[in-house]
Amino acid sequence: MNHQPYYLTTAIAYTSRKPHIGNTYEIVMTDALARFRRMQGYDVFFLTGTDEHGQKIEEIANAAGITPQAHVDKIAGEIRDICDLLQTSYNKFIRTTDAEHTKTVQDIFQRLYEQGDIYKGEYVGKYCTPCESFWTDSQLADGKCPDCGREVRDAKEEAYFLRLSKYQDWLEEYIETHPDFIYPDSRKKEMLNNFIKPGLQDLCVSRTTVKWGIPVPFDPKHVIYIWIDALSNYITALGYDVAGNHGELYRKYWPADVHIIGKDIVRFHSIYWIIMLKMLGQPLPKRIFGHPWMLFGEDKMSKSRGNVIYADELVARFGVDAVRYYLLSEMPFASDGSITYETMIERFNSDLANTLGNLVNRTVAMINQNFEGKVPAADLIAAAPAEDCDTDLQAVAEATAPKVAELLDAFHVSDAVNAVMDLARRCNKYIDETTPWTLAKKPESKPRLAKVLYSLLCGIRCIGGLLKPFMPTAAVEILKHVPEQGVDAESEFAGYGVFGGVAYGEPVGEAKPLFVRINAQQMIAELQAMQEAAAQAAAVAEQTPELEPFAEEITIDTFAQSDLRVAEVLSCEKVKKSSKLLCLQLFDGVARRQVVSGIAKWYAPEDLVGKKVLLVANLKPVKLCGVESCGMICAADLSDGSCKVLFMDDAIPAGSRIH
Repeated sequence: MNHQPYYLTTAIAYTSRKPHIGNTYEIVMTDALARFRRMQGYDVFFLTGTDEHGQKIEEIANAAGITPQAHVDKIAGEIRDICDLLQTSYNKFIRTTDAEHTKTVQDIFQRLYEQGDIYKGEYVGKYCTPCESFWTDSQLADGKCPDCGREVRDAKEEAYFLRLSKYQDWLEEYIETHPDFIYPDSRKKEMLNNFIKPGLQDLCVSRTTVKWGIPVPFDPKHVIYIWIDALSNYITALGYDVAGNHGELYRKYWPADVHIIGKDIVRFHSIYWIIMLKMLGQPLPKRIFGHPWMLFGEDKMSKSRGNVIYADELVARFGVDAVRYYLLSEMPFASDGSITYETMIERFNSDLANTLGNLVNRTVAMINQNFEGKVPAADLIAAAPAEDCDTDLQAVAEATAPKVAELLDAFHVSDAVNAVMDLARRCNKYIDETTPWTLAKKPESKPRLAKVLYSLLCGIRCIGGLLKPFMPTAAVEILKHVPEQGVDAESEFAGYGVFGGVAYGEPVGEAKPLFVRINAQQMIAELQAMQEAAAQAAAVAEQTPELEPFAEEITIDTFAQSDLRVAEVLSCEKVKKSSKLLCLQLFDGVARRQVVSGIAKWYAPEDLVGKKVLLVANLKPVKLCGVESCGMICAADLSDGSCKVLFMDDAIPAGSRIH
């Protein structure tokens, strides 16, 4: 039995917002690989988690009027809930706000600075806030961020830099002499030709204009930028220590056997992360696998299009096993996958309800009808000679486990899932070849019927066992109908490559559908209505102004210090030295007073004369462009940058106080 350690990781999810189904493919794929390795006997450690610092999160939290910590606590909780909902068997869920991670990241930064791999300088260039990436002019694509295509802004600030350029020759040689290090090969070529060979530039690894991050230990006005913070999670989670006093998990599991990441972040892992490990003198991960994206049809998912699909919504309609099956079977090895409700329903009905569910259901039903609900006896089965179709079914079943293992070793997950379903299709073909319903009508064919149904149970046992990495709950339900007996195999996984292992004379349970067919027309109509409502809500949200956070709470006594009065505009004229200011003469109910307001861009003097406005009457007088202003009129700021004066009801007398 193999008890060799095996360490695999996902990229940690960014806590800006709840992840959609395309974001959750990665955790399900990695879980399938982890479950597969455990079945092979490996001592698996599976890491996932959340990336919780950065400017984008700071801005989202500020806009919502909450602290960044409160925001990431909420989103990290949602991400973990999705991982649990999808039955992912991670061993640890790390958060980059964890105290242990924070301390080790600071130690890493200090170490790299002291040995000269980090130095202080000044960044001048372009910055993309959504990607949290700095760019030079030459790196932009049509003047925009080359990663996401959004607008960038000018940036200039003091910063610390990671000396990537020092390690360029070493990195290029390492990748070229380790052909399986970046996988698939197309990703390796992209890294070498597009990013490494043109020349590595030193990387900005600190910020002064962002507060939400891990402080640089020796220069606290800087926070440690996302790459050193986020990428270090793969070793901080295991108890890495810069002084060499590593925790037990690090000593046992590092280096990682594979980092499972999206194709868009291969650059950060194969360049930044690898050079960081080289600087720290630590072993490198054995492989980096960059998987493709899951698209909605042919498009990226977008709230404005109303095509964002979330895992919890799919699970509510289809069940967790169906969602896992679709994700794992539909994503090609190297090209992007696609999900639509129509294709999801089609695959559910054809593969799960018909091919798999119907196979198990009718096999169990025939055993209940003809053998009192128990696996046929061994001597009865032995009385029927084997036929060619029996031999062929056994050969296909015994070849499936090695084939699945070979495909999963190479990360061809969808092909591996389809190999198991091919065995289910072969079992259904076997039913057509042997026509057990006909055999059941002839008493003399009882041994042959027993042989056929036992062979089907053996095939179903292989299918159920091999589905454990992909559809864990469904696999258990399938195997409930197959009373197993021990088989001689080197591992649990290999055992499901043995055609046999079904206990004679044991009950098979009640026949009931594993997957109930979906009324496609009805569900699609419901989903289309839901999508249209989501698109309309997104359109309304886009037109709704983004509100500034509310100010801190005050007491009624504090509010009462502001004397708000209704005032009538007697006259108005432009301030000569300004294009923005108007000078208003007001009657405040007691006397005439002068107020200057910066509303000339939106109002002509004649628009205001005779109107009643809301006046802050006890504001200390100031001079604006040399003109005295004794108070302030109230206006609302709009999302397009304009403002609207708050006009009062004409029936309210001037001087009336507003409470």
